[in-house]
Amino acid sequence: MEANSLVIRGGNVVAEDAILPNHDIVVENGTIARIAPTLANARTVDAQLDENTSGMVVDRETGFPVVDARGAYVVPGMIDVHSDYIESVASPRPSVVMDLPTSLYKVDRELVSHGVTTIYHSLSVYGAKIFDHKPIRNFENVRKLAESIFSMRESEEHDHLIRHRFHLRLELDSVDRVDEVYNYLQDGKVDLISFMDHTPGQGQYRDLLVFSDTIKGYRDGISDEEVAAIVMEQQAADKIGSEQLSELAELAHEQGVSLASHDDDSKEKLDYMGALGASISEFPVDMEIARDAHERGMFTLAGAPNVMMGHSHSGNLSAREGVARGVITMLCSDYYPAALIDAVFILHRECAMSLSEAFALVTANPAKAVGIYSEVGTLTVGKRADILLVREIGCTPDARITTPVITRAFVGGNSVYRSHYPDQPHGYDR
Repeated sequence: MEANSLVIRGGNVVAEDAILPNHDIVVENGTIARIAPTLANARTVDAQLDENTSGMVVDRETGFPVVDARGAYVVPGMIDVHSDYIESVASPRPSVVMDLPTSLYKVDRELVSHGVTTIYHSLSVYGAKIFDHKPIRNFENVRKLAESIFSMRESEEHDHLIRHRFHLRLELDSVDRVDEVYNYLQDGKVDLISFMDHTPGQGQYRDLLVFSDTIKGYRDGISDEEVAAIVMEQQAADKIGSEQLSELAELAHEQGVSLASHDDDSKEKLDYMGALGASISEFPVDMEIARDAHERGMFTLAGAPNVMMGHSHSGNLSAREGVARGVITMLCSDYYPAALIDAVFILHRECAMSLSEAFALVTANPAKAVGIYSEVGTLTVGKRADILLVREIGCTPDARITTPVITRAFVGGNSVYRSHYPDQPHGYDR
């Protein structure tokens, strides 16, 4: 019996368009083989202790170990297409850079506990460093991380808990890095690419007061005059030319790599990025732009922390409102992985979204946007078994306030995460 074959029994299976209560998912050799109602007379036997069953109860029909999912939501593993969390793990203080390959193993363990089974590490290629100087963002460190991420693919589902991918974020002032970015694309080491422009006066910082407040938060004691000088310098800085961007975009399409626009703030920017073949609009700044991007057929991305807080930290579009109006179609963790699962349940409880719709924002839709929908993103027969068990636990003695938690996670059918709250109902700890 293969270690990645099992039966997930009796859970509330969150399918694309409905919740299927009291259903089994049969996983065979890491692939979803069957989804069916749990039989009232389903029979199990106690397994002999061995390396594959570990003494678990075994389904008599298939001979596979049984995971008790009664009372849990059974959902697809979450896909996070925009997260720079690796920077916080690899560089816990601004002046400190830990061993980078080891840091990926550390983040592996943290992300799976939050339900992320596919991560697109969003590594930035910058020219100027206008906020603060983070050594982790030096290009040499970005290169090392990118190489480590690429090397992890060969041992996926074996030596790592989750799937690791590289989202290359290219700032337009990185005029000296175009050739290197082109080579990364050509070598198949990039899984998603976005073009960014954080020049003050447009995009995320179209309001210069927001830019001023942001930079003052990074640099204690900086004067208004110094901020004004930075604004002028950035507005006058060289940018990657249209011809070079077109070449990068064309190569990305040839390689099957999705292209994302970033901080869209005008119809003209959407026109330009649309002409380059961008299929994702990251963080459109307001409702009108989000609606325009959505109507063009683009996937529209907002941050899950925005959903949790109820507003954007930079004064832009409220993700809750964007989702409620149907113009935001994906969520990412951005900088806070724990926000993904919480955002799903907030949208379900407070915005009257079905759980199927809310989970699609972090599973099916991102999978479609980055071209992996045929492999993961939904609980569908034939797809790889990236599966979570989610339960709600009380945060107060009277359990009036609850929070969703990941209690089991499987990637390619392999059990990669398990947590146990002893006072929960029978079967919870299996």
